[in-house]
Parts: sequence; C-alpha cells; structure tokens
Amino acid sequence: MLGIMLLQQVHDLTDEETVDQVAFNLKWQYALGISEGKEKEAYVCPKTLWTMRDILARENLSGVIFETVTDRLAKLFSVDTTRQRLDSVHIFSNMRHLGRIGLFVRVIKTFLVNLKRHHGELFAFLAKEMTKKYLSRSGESVFSMVKPSESERTLAALGDDLFFLAQRFREEEAVAGTNSYKVLLRLLREQCTVEEDAATKAKTVRIKPNKEIPSDSLQNPSDPDATYCGHKGQGYQAQVMETYARRPPAMRRRKARVCR
Repeated sequence: MLGIMLLQQVHDLTDEETVDQVAFNLKWQYALGISEGKEKEAYVCPKTLWTMRDILARENLSGVIFETVTDRLAKLFSVDTTRQRLDSVHIFSNMRHLGRIGLFVRVIKTFLVNLKRHHGELFAFLAKEMTKKYLSRSGESVFSMVKPSESERTLAALGDDLFFLAQRFREEEAVAGTNSYKVLLRLLREQCTVEEDAATKAKTVRIKPNKEIPSDSLQNPSDPDATYCGHKGQGYQAQVMETYARRPPAMRRRKARVCR
C-alpha cells in the first residue's frame, strides 16, 4: 500500500486512476511485486487508499518512514553520514517568466476574475472601462505590445489601478481575506511606494526602481513562493546536504603526481 501511494504521488493521479493502474498496468504490478498467480492483489479499493492516507497523516508516520528508508539505504550502500556539507542550489520553476508589466496585469486580472466569480454584486460597481481593460480577450495581448518608451507610463497607470483596488476593498472582509487580494497587497508593497501629500492628504503611487525590488518579491501569482536570483533568474533557493568521504591515501598520492 505504501508503494501504491508513492507511485500515485509520483504520477499525480486520482484515487480512481490509481486503482486502474494497479489493476491493468504491468509495470506497476512488477514494481509492487504482484506476480502471476497473485491477481487478487491487483485490486485495491479507493476507500483503502483514503484510509491509508488518513492513518499516515493522523499518526504522523511520514517522517518515520522517511528516516527508516534513509537509514536502510545508508547502511546498504555503506554511506558514512559523519561527513556532510550544505550547499545552496537554485531550482528553476516550470512557470512563465513575466516582466513587470505582465506581472501587474496578471495579478490584477486574477483578482478581478475571482471577484466577479464570488462577489458579483461588488464587481458590478467597478467602472466598466477598468474591468474591460483587464478581462477582455485582447487585454493581456494589448499590454504585451507596449513599446519600451511607453513602459514607464504604462507601469504608472497599472500602479494606480492596483492601489485603487487595494483601497476599494480593504474594508470588505469577504474580499480582503481572499488569496487573490493578499497577492494584490503583496505586489503593491513590493513594487510600489505610496506617498501622501502633507497638505492635501492625497495619496500617489510611485513605481519603485528595479534596484529597490527585493529578491524574494513575487515573480508569478501562480507560483508565489518563487524568488529571483540576479545570477540565475527566477526559481527557488534550496539547501542540499551532501554526504562525502575522504579519498584513500593512495588515490591522493596519484592525484598529486598528476598535478606535478
């Protein structure tokens, strides 16, 4: 059952699809040790899968299983875990790379789509010019054709729209608690500076220069945990632990002779 659940996660299958694979896929049966004459073992009830997952989660057995398998593998391959080192690795994400204009448009559009779907009465009060600009079929394509000379002005207009939506719905609890609104606020905080006039109390939005954008800023609303590295681009920073061993003395001497 643990093998079946592992294969299910690796191939990203539903319970029903997993049951079919166990019953009809010979590769799965070979991996699970279901040989000829044991056809009865090739049937699994979807409820059984659900029950096993519930037991694993309730008893917090995932850590135990991971540690047990790791210890067995280390012993099998004679790995000495007394020597280990950490190294940072940049992992690229399978996501679309968005420029700043594309990022603003995607965040605003996602928010408006969710607002229209779940809070239609509030969406109806927004100006038609704004909603049409982002939700029409040609919306994103129009923004993608902005000339470099017009990018600064376009970003400023997007920043104004972003700030307007953030202010308009900050008192609406049903909207302010949604993920799309929280992403809206995050983008405003990371990409813009809100300045207030001391005399008139009027607020204006200034787009931050590229050098002021933090490396952990939002890169794509579909992948909010991804960050940016100036050398390697968008993705994730991960720490990987490596187990190593010293070379035998004979090998070190051979290498020294080659170097000389």
